[in-house]
Amino acid sequence: MVAIENALRCFKAYDIRGKLDEELTEHLAWCLGRAYALVVQAKTVALGADVRATSEPLKRALALGLLSEGVNVIDLGMTGTEEVYFAAQHLQIDGAIEVTASHNPIDYNGMKLVRHNARPISGDTGLEDIKQQTAALLAEPFPLQQFKQFCQLADSEVAFSWHGAKWQRQSILAAYVDCMLSFIKAAAIKPLKLVVNAGNGAAGHVIDAIEAVFSHAQVPVEFIKLHHQADASFPNGIPNPLLVENRAATSAAVIAHKADFGIAWDGDFDRCFLFDESGHFIEGYYIVGLLAAAFLQKNPGQKIIHDPRLYWNTEHIVRQQGGVSVLSKTGHAFIKERMRLEDAIYGGEMSAHHYFRDFAYCDSGMIPWLLVAELVSVSGQTLSSLVQQMISAYPSSGELNFELSEPKTLMQKVQRHYQAAALLQDFTDGLSMEFTDWRFNLRSSNTENVLRLNVESKADVLLMEQKVAEIISILTEAE
Repeated sequence: MVAIENALRCFKAYDIRGKLDEELTEHLAWCLGRAYALVVQAKTVALGADVRATSEPLKRALALGLLSEGVNVIDLGMTGTEEVYFAAQHLQIDGAIEVTASHNPIDYNGMKLVRHNARPISGDTGLEDIKQQTAALLAEPFPLQQFKQFCQLADSEVAFSWHGAKWQRQSILAAYVDCMLSFIKAAAIKPLKLVVNAGNGAAGHVIDAIEAVFSHAQVPVEFIKLHHQADASFPNGIPNPLLVENRAATSAAVIAHKADFGIAWDGDFDRCFLFDESGHFIEGYYIVGLLAAAFLQKNPGQKIIHDPRLYWNTEHIVRQQGGVSVLSKTGHAFIKERMRLEDAIYGGEMSAHHYFRDFAYCDSGMIPWLLVAELVSVSGQTLSSLVQQMISAYPSSGELNFELSEPKTLMQKVQRHYQAAALLQDFTDGLSMEFTDWRFNLRSSNTENVLRLNVESKADVLLMEQKVAEIISILTEAE
């Protein structure tokens, strides 16, 4: 029972993430594949995996579980998460699963699950049911001999039947790249030099495919490739550009090559992070404003979804462009659900997740940089000039994380401190409080004793910094 309880800890609010061997095993993956089949009532499911050494074995255990329940499996090989999302739409199948730990430590892995047309499966849309079904199945021993037999067949990469269900390899890369490029007018792209840092994750093969299409169509983009090859050992560190220490290589390459801008991805490339022509990292918050403006200029009056952590700049730009801004709780499942409800054309989170109606309301780490390349080309401006006014108008702290013993108690303490002066309090996601010239959002992690703080002001960097220090003082004086 202890082993089962450990395994079930890997079920999170939106996906599955756990420590290898302790929480996430091939046994659990096999049970989860069976549970997914039973809950979703699927006939055909696509599977993909990131570059980690454990991702392929976990994917095969998932496949065996699905096949055991009579579900056909399409193995996409090594993919990023959005390629799995695309497969669920493009192939018109019943769902898809990506095995990925994205930017988590090397001894972790996980899974992201969707239904038909890439509808997310999260805690309140089926993941809890899959968890309960998995728990029941974990009492059965893992069929090791069957698994070895299946792996031998899969190694041949030739389609085969397994107890009445079919397993096959299939690439959707060409169709996926065509979909990505449909978001821009390639003919509008002017000569650009771009630094692309895949972080030794899964993004490199997509960049190579885009480069081939650009070359054939004579689109004048030169790619300076950094940490490009997929490598499960992550010799240059876990691909997580949110960590300041992981940004230096991209920044230095932009400067050294005099590039127009730089792009870095996390491990499964569902997020991309941008650096301007001077190598400066641009907070994802301002890219949300930039893309919102771009969509509204082409599609007036549309709705734009944003999260509550930082949004004054987004609201201002959407209002300025004649659109409608809609606040949503943070998290991909909530954003996607709200986008579908509102039929929003675009949604963005400050954490560099960008969602697109014409990509089945899913997030993509490829579409944003393509749109920025088009914007830079058409406007004739540098990336820094496109975002500088936003940064000056609404300076922000970026997300600050604090490990605290009693985060909820401390959040209440911050609320009491500012309550009398607050013009607005909002609890859409954690605690948001607004004042005349500044605002903040304070959120508690669902899984850790961590508080996440974001502060922004109106054209006053010193005020923003002062309020950050003030809140930190309140949070830490009791610790």
